Amino acid sequence: MIVMTAVVFTVLGLWLVGAVIGTIFKLVFGIIGGIFTVIGGLIGVVFGGLALLIVGPLVLLAMLPVFAPVLLLALIVWLIVRANRPQAVSTNAPTAR
Repeated sequence: MIVMTAVVFTVLGLWLVGAVIGTIFKLVFGIIGGIFTVIGGLIGVVFGGLALLIVGPLVLLAMLPVFAPVLLLALIVWLIVRANRPQAVSTNAPTAR
C-alpha cells in the first residue's frame, strides 16, 4: 500500500510539474504571439494606409463617371435652394448709444 501511494504521488507530482511547465510555456508563447500580433497589426495599418493614400485618388478618378450624375443633381439642388433663400440682413450697421 505504501509503494502504491508512493507511485501515485510520484505520477501526480510529475503530472503537476508538467502542467505547470505547460502553463508557463503557454503564457510565454501567448505573450510573444500577442506582441508579434500587435507589431504586425501596426505594420499592416502603416502599409495599408500608404496603399490607401496612393490608390484612393485613382479609385475616385475611376469612379467619377459613376458619380458625375449624382454630383450634377446635388449641384442643381444646391443652386435652387441657395437661390430661393432670403437675403441675410446685415448686422454691421452702427447702433445708437
